[in-house]
Amino acid sequence: MSEQNFDVVVIGAGPGGYVAAIRAAQLGLKTACVEKRKTLGGTCLNVGCIPSKALLEISHKFHDAAHSFEKLGIAVSAPKIDVKKLLANKNEIVAGLTGGIAGLFKKNKVTSIEGAAKFLDKNTIEVTKSDGVKEKISAKNFIIATGSEVTNLPGAPIDEKVIVSSTGALDLEKVPGKMIVIGAGVIGLELGSVWGRFGAEIEVVEFLDKITPSMDAEVSRNFQRILEKQKFNFRLSTKVLSVKNDKNGVKLEVESVADGKKETLSADVVLVAIGRRPNTENLGLENAGVKTNSRGFIENNHLRTSVENIFVIGDVTTGAMLAHKAEDEGVAAAEIIAGQAGHVNYDVIPSVIYTYPEVACVGKTEEELKATSVAYKVGKFSMMANSRARATGDEQGFVKILSDAKTDRILGAHIIGREAGNTIHEVVVAMEFGGSAEDIARTCHAHPTYNEAVKEAALAVDKRQIHS
Repeated sequence: MSEQNFDVVVIGAGPGGYVAAIRAAQLGLKTACVEKRKTLGGTCLNVGCIPSKALLEISHKFHDAAHSFEKLGIAVSAPKIDVKKLLANKNEIVAGLTGGIAGLFKKNKVTSIEGAAKFLDKNTIEVTKSDGVKEKISAKNFIIATGSEVTNLPGAPIDEKVIVSSTGALDLEKVPGKMIVIGAGVIGLELGSVWGRFGAEIEVVEFLDKITPSMDAEVSRNFQRILEKQKFNFRLSTKVLSVKNDKNGVKLEVESVADGKKETLSADVVLVAIGRRPNTENLGLENAGVKTNSRGFIENNHLRTSVENIFVIGDVTTGAMLAHKAEDEGVAAAEIIAGQAGHVNYDVIPSVIYTYPEVACVGKTEEELKATSVAYKVGKFSMMANSRARATGDEQGFVKILSDAKTDRILGAHIIGREAGNTIHEVVVAMEFGGSAEDIARTCHAHPTYNEAVKEAALAVDKRQIHS
């Protein structure tokens, strides 16, 4: 068994892991990154963020061609979807990006090691390659970046054909007649949008009484109404008891949380999207003395685990399961190891749902501010009054800004609208610098742009918006 020695070994080559490895190498540390997949990029690039956004973009274009072009004066015959070409395009995009990471590793002199890692002690791991060959690797510091995996639903055996996770939903061989989505969170609503635009009937079953439960309640209500206009059917406060596949399709037995009434639902495909859980199994954490909490997450203190030289980032630790949060943590962990002051501002991490329209938020919700008795002001502006939105036919949604009642410092922002994921970032930057609603309100915005709605919402905090 051969053995190699490094300053830093990163376990996992997802967004957090590969960024951490590159940053560590940039800081002059001898660095390796261990990944059990044959391709780099983790869940995000291989079976998550990137392929889902590719399909969302294609499905949106398809839907526009089928339903909007005629109104705009563009005459086309009814579009048809070629699922094989659709998936081939998606796979080509994924291959290009994952291959790009390999190039970045080479450029930054990061040693890439394929195989499954397991701790032998706090300074040594064993890597088992796909051919069974084992290799010992020692390091002064480790960064655990193993990400997360799909949370299984008891009574719903996933076969990735008709009962699918998000992975299987990205590779369906044909458009289902009806898809039932279990879980009204980000993943379920995005993938439901993909296949709904291609013609599938979409029904969403959610245990709680609202969709996207962590979202600002006003935004959640409006978002649900928009999706219902897109022919989403929601069954809220509903528990799934079992999911079975038979010759006539998939059968779901569900029960009302309110009155216990049971029903049987039918679908061609069922997507299980009830969340994700940390990848901590078979890592040999106990051999290194790394502790996990009751839910399997590795807790951290400024990204350090319970063991001084072992750090943790991304989905496998506590906090939002977002690729960009993992990236920032990866940079911070590498800088701490190098003796610098690595830091992540968890109060200013945006999140986006890439449906149409998009939904984006940063900072606090109204409910969170009320729960902590923070006095705040609200400024809102409808996209109906935004010139660019009216010109492009994207009038759905609004911008909502929450600011401190005394200082005017921005506490949160919530946007429903086309390109909300891009629009949110001027608020993110303002919040990072401790900016106020007044700062945005007095900043000149180009006309006509969607971002003018952000300026108007900032003006509305003091009830001085111009265009509504």
